[in-house]
Amino acid sequence: MRKSIFSMLVVLGLTVVFAFGASAQTSRKSVSAAEVNGTFRMNFQGKFRKFSNEVKILALGGGKIRIALDLVYPYTTRSGEPSVNMGGLDGEAAIDADVAKYTSEDGKCTITIKFVKAGTIKVTQDGTDGECGFGHNVMAGGTYTKVSSKKPTFDKEN
Repeated sequence: MRKSIFSMLVVLGLTVVFAFGASAQTSRKSVSAAEVNGTFRMNFQGKFRKFSNEVKILALGGGKIRIALDLVYPYTTRSGEPSVNMGGLDGEAAIDADVAKYTSEDGKCTITIKFVKAGTIKVTQDGTDGECGFGHNVMAGGTYTKVSSKKPTFDKEN
């Protein structure tokens, strides 16, 4: 009886180890331009559900992508009206496999974009709102979903 229980625990333990090992290896060798190109959006929840952050991405080739972030920090004024602080950036990022990194000229801000799966990116920000040139409390981090696969247009030409 003890041997049977021990055997089942060993099998269960190995199953858990292999399951976590397989999920930890989610990096891909590359992503296609069709997966990269487009507009991605992260919607806020609750009383700020009308607001969203947006990331436009265009594959340029040669290990480069163009990114434009249009970001907000929604809040309620003292009078009870909704308002936002804004921030954004437009630049080129290096892409390697399924991860793109944008670093500001002074090196104080890094935006990392992980292409998790087709139609989903995870954005992380290393640097404060001010170091990234964003408004007060404006941050880029979060999970974004593709809302358009059309080639994005940008406000300014690089």
